Amino acid sequence: MSARTVLRLLFTLILVGMVLVTTWASLEQPVWAFGGLKGPDRAWTIATLCDAYAGFLTFYAWVYYRERGALARSGWLVAILLLGNMAMSAYVLIALARLPADAPLERLLLRSPA
Repeated sequence: MSARTVLRLLFTLILVGMVLVTTWASLEQPVWAFGGLKGPDRAWTIATLCDAYAGFLTFYAWVYYRERGALARSGWLVAILLLGNMAMSAYVLIALARLPADAPLERLLLRSPA
C-alpha cells in the first residue's frame, strides 16, 4: 500500500469519525446547552477527547514522515498519545534546534536527507 493511500485512509477515517462523534454529541446535547465544566456534558467531553486525539494522530503523521527509524517513530507516538501538546511542542523545538541557522524554515517540514 502506498504512503498516499495510507494517508488518504487515515484522514478519511479521522474525518468520518469526527463527523460521527460530533453528530452523536449534538444529538445527545445541543452545543448551546453546554453546561460548562460543572454540567453533565459527557457526550461533548467524549467528542472533545476524540478531537484532541485526531489532532495528535494528524501531527504524528508528519512525525512519522520526518523520522526514519522505527524506535524514534514509536517513541514519539507514545509520547504524543500520552503527553499531547507537550510532546508535540517538544518535537518542534528539537527539530528547530537541529535546523541549521542558515536553512530556510521550509526545511523544518521536510525529512532530513538520508
